[in-house]
Amino acid sequence: MDLIGLVLHLDTRLLGLVAEYGAWVYAILFAIIFCETGLVVTPFLPGDSLLFVAGTVAAGGALDAHGLAALMVLAAFLGNSANYAIGHALGGWFRGPGKRWLNPAHLARAREFYERHGGSAVVISRFIPIVRTYVPFVAGLGSMAPGRFTAYNAAGAVAWVGLLVYGGYFFGNIPWVRQNLSFIIVGIVVASLVPAAVALLQSRRS
Repeated sequence: MDLIGLVLHLDTRLLGLVAEYGAWVYAILFAIIFCETGLVVTPFLPGDSLLFVAGTVAAGGALDAHGLAALMVLAAFLGNSANYAIGHALGGWFRGPGKRWLNPAHLARAREFYERHGGSAVVISRFIPIVRTYVPFVAGLGSMAPGRFTAYNAAGAVAWVGLLVYGGYFFGNIPWVRQNLSFIIVGIVVASLVPAAVALLQSRRS
C-alpha cells in the first residue's frame, strides 16, 4: 500500500504500526490529528475513527492511554490554532485567487454553521468531519477574538479527544468490540456525518 493509502486507512492498521514502529506511532498520530484539524486542504484525513481505535489499542496495553489523550488534545488544539491563524492572516488572499485551493461547498457550510452557532461552533464542530477543519479557518476570517477562540478551542479539543480516546479505551477490551472493530469504525464515521447532513437539509429547506 502506498503512503497516501496507508494514511487514509491508518485507523484500521494502527495495531500493526504500533508493533512495527513502537513509540514513533505517537508522532504519526500527532501529525495526522494536527493536519486533519489544522490544514483546510486535508479534511479527508481520519479523525474520529482514528482516535477511537487508538483508545482501543491503548486498552490492550500497546499505547499509554493518558499520554495518548494528552498528546492528541495538544495536536487538536494546535491544529485549530494554526487553522485560525491562517484564516486570520491570509483571509484576503483566500477570498481571492487562493479560494481555488478550497472546496466552496465545504467553506460555505462551515461559514453557515459558524454564523448559526457563534463561538460554540468551535466546540460543536469538533464532532463533525470536514466542518471541524473549516470552522477555525472561518473564525479566523471573521476575526473572532483570539482569547475567545482559544477558550472554545481548548474546550472542544478536550471534549472531542476525551470522548473518543477514552471511549475506545473503556470499550476496547469488550470481546464483541474487538471482533467487530471494522463495523464500529464505519458506524463512527456514519454517525459523525449525521449532524452535517441534518444541517445541510435544514439549510436547503430554509
